[in-house]
Amino acid sequence: MTDIAALTGDGPIRHRQGDAAAARVRRRYRAEARFKAYGIAALVVTTVFLVVLLADILVKGMPAFTQHSVTLSVPVPAEGFGDRSVSAIRGADYFPITRDALKAAIPGIESRSGERTLTRLLSTGAPDVLRDRLVANPSLIGTTVQVPLLLSDDADLYFKGVGTRIDSRAARGTATPSGTTGEITIESTAGDFGADLATVRKAIAQQVLRLTAEADRAQSSGATDAVARVAALREEIATLRTRLDDPKSQEELDSKAPSLLVAINDGLVKITKLSDTAVSGDVLLPLSSADPAGAGAWRVVTYLTPESNRKVTDQDVAFLERFKDLGAVHRDFNWLFFSSGDSREPELAGIRGALVGTALTLLVTLALCVPIGVLAAVYLEEFASKNNLTALIEVNINNLAAVPSIVFGLLGLAVFLNFFALPRSAPLVGGLVLALLVLPTIIIAARAALKAVPPSIKEAALGVGASHQQAVFHHVLPLAMPGIMTGTIIGMAHALGETAPLLMIGMIAFIVDVPAGLTDAATVLPVQIYLWSDLPEVAFQAKTAATIIVLLLFLFVMNGMAIWLRKKFERRW
Repeated sequence: MTDIAALTGDGPIRHRQGDAAAARVRRRYRAEARFKAYGIAALVVTTVFLVVLLADILVKGMPAFTQHSVTLSVPVPAEGFGDRSVSAIRGADYFPITRDALKAAIPGIESRSGERTLTRLLSTGAPDVLRDRLVANPSLIGTTVQVPLLLSDDADLYFKGVGTRIDSRAARGTATPSGTTGEITIESTAGDFGADLATVRKAIAQQVLRLTAEADRAQSSGATDAVARVAALREEIATLRTRLDDPKSQEELDSKAPSLLVAINDGLVKITKLSDTAVSGDVLLPLSSADPAGAGAWRVVTYLTPESNRKVTDQDVAFLERFKDLGAVHRDFNWLFFSSGDSREPELAGIRGALVGTALTLLVTLALCVPIGVLAAVYLEEFASKNNLTALIEVNINNLAAVPSIVFGLLGLAVFLNFFALPRSAPLVGGLVLALLVLPTIIIAARAALKAVPPSIKEAALGVGASHQQAVFHHVLPLAMPGIMTGTIIGMAHALGETAPLLMIGMIAFIVDVPAGLTDAATVLPVQIYLWSDLPEVAFQAKTAATIIVLLLFLFVMNGMAIWLRKKFERRW
């Protein structure tokens, strides 16, 4: 009996049945509300995960789209360029020219280690901009040229925040340096280093407590080898206590502690030994003079991240901060990321080779799978006899659409490389493999689009005297083409994101040159992501995320085109 019928009785029975029916209706409404809430919750969770994923990729990848360089005045000597032909200018040695420009920007660097550190801040490709300018305009030879010199990946990451936070405080007393270069001593009249000394002594006291606890545990364990360990720990504890008991002793700073520096007389000194009124250290940036600095004319600078936990040394930071103070550091859009091929140097690595390889591979895939897939769909749907053979073919096509992509890679390795001996890592082979992968998807989508065309269209064409072939190709196929195009674009987007089959045919190789043809060695965007994700350099992490962003943009555009085509050419029969 239905709920409506239950309400047609008389008396108490009708009342009880009506209450039961109302309760069942309320339960159904609550179940419907719960189901709706579950659906909304699922959508919210999915959206949150998607937003978090995309935000993480964007945060990690956006730094790769910018790049830092230091703009310097580079004197170009008149000699060293031969007959000043294009080949002579390209083959000239630009390393000494850029090195001299760096030394001129920060004068007073006399040690060979300082010069090497200064030169190491530049990328190996830094002179390329100067070379290109001289090739384009040889009249610049013998003049001074303003050139942006590309910084190395570590220096670039430092300016992007992957470095250390710098704390600076003004000193109170008068400081007297003992020299301008090398290892010097700085004395203060106001105990400006007392707070730093107290911090160091507090760390020593904490270390004493840790060592004491460790010695007590080792002694209580009763192990046979604990005696020597306990003796060594007690000796170290005694040495540290002696340092704490002597208020006048100098404390040594190592690379595991925050770096303490003194900025004085236009120079910078890294402190290695510390007391409350005097410090000793190595000059990182030469002092202009050894005269006592006036009150407030010098500062105590702290690099809060210990040097052992940074990619850039204190000397690197000193040079980079000096370039920043000179206004020579600039941040520009990283055109190299799109205009250069792969490289072992993170700051020089780009995706141009992968972009061209992807375009060539998809071109081969599109040229093969679209005509073959559409014609196969038309034949199976409109011309093939409905028998066991066609049923077997249809089942196999549906099964191939679900086969793991790496199986197609193994097929390409066995057939195209080993049997036909086609070139390894070539877009031609990659396109053939991806065409086999996408072909079942396009056939299925094309057949669905053909089935969506009302049979009356073909029957009307046949009724006015058209042949079966004319009815299919002149009437049915044009009306099904929007659906076929949508399926094709989705299939190509699927091929764009595939990696496993291309790894099997050798497209994982390190390719520097941009491919110029279908048989040249190449790689594609998914494989480039795979290669960079396995490299240890921190800068390649941003490159990997940036390449993922580019790949996702391609996928969004292709899927957007599919949606637009479906909406634009959608017909309601």
